[in-house]
Amino acid sequence: MTKKKETKQTEQVIEIPALDIKLMELKLEGDSPLICHAWSNKAKELMLNRQMKKAQQAKKAKDPEQDFEESLYPYPGGGYGFPAVAFKAAAINGCSFVDGVTKVLARGAFHVVGELVKIEGSKPTPREDMVRIGMGVADIRYRGQFKKWSVKLQIRFNSNVLSVGQISNLFNIAGFAIGVGEWRPQKGGSYGMFHVA
Repeated sequence: MTKKKETKQTEQVIEIPALDIKLMELKLEGDSPLICHAWSNKAKELMLNRQMKKAQQAKKAKDPEQDFEESLYPYPGGGYGFPAVAFKAAAINGCSFVDGVTKVLARGAFHVVGELVKIEGSKPTPREDMVRIGMGVADIRYRGQFKKWSVKLQIRFNSNVLSVGQISNLFNIAGFAIGVGEWRPQKGGSYGMFHVA
């Protein structure tokens, strides 16, 4: 007859600290022009038609003024904005240049409040750019840019994970190494750069 060995189970207590949610405002000032590229109504209509298996219509003639207007993000109540999520994404990607802060940790540590943040500064001006699309096909794009710009971000953060100073430094790194908008440093350009004011 064999005897069963009795194993002693030890209880492990896991302590999870309560969230310590705080709100901070961060002003970012542009160091290089910000190029906008919102999805145009024409592009959205083409995508929808493809998904609904509708016959493709002949390409309409380019309208540079309309393309410029539709590249911008109208802000509710007047003026223009930019997607808030773009600034969070820049800060998250900035973690690649920081030791000890992973993208996963930062992604859950703070949030930029709102869908759009208002752009302050100069009025948008149109620009004409040659771009490559698909297999070496060239195209001309008409987009809006802000030569002088700044934004104020409302940021909710868990101060048990990141401090005000760490978040500010993360956005400074993001503004230098990542940027926002078209032709930003992350994509090989030098537009959409910023610093914490």
